[in-house]
Amino acid sequence: MAEPGPFETLSPAEAAAARPAGPAARDLEAVYDIPVQVSAVLGRATMQVSQLLKLGRGAVVELDRKLGEAVDIYVNNRLVARGEVVMVDDNRLGVTMTEIVKSDRAG
Repeated sequence: MAEPGPFETLSPAEAAAARPAGPAARDLEAVYDIPVQVSAVLGRATMQVSQLLKLGRGAVVELDRKLGEAVDIYVNNRLVARGEVVMVDDNRLGVTMTEIVKSDRAG
């Protein structure tokens, strides 16, 4: 079976084959089909509303990241990883994870 591309959707059969087997896996079975929101943040900018309203087509907004810096990957608005932007095909972008961010939250 070929590896899926970044954030590529698996068929139900592929997803089932990718799941670990055993008693612990059966305990997690209920969460496999829960949808989550995944976001990749290239950078951020702060500006006044008056500046925002002056932006027009072709305007450039400077972000707080440098070229080549890792992008932040959020799942349900929680930072979980950092990664790099990659080309998936001729006109699509994807993100590949390069680092998992450890959570400081206690269980």
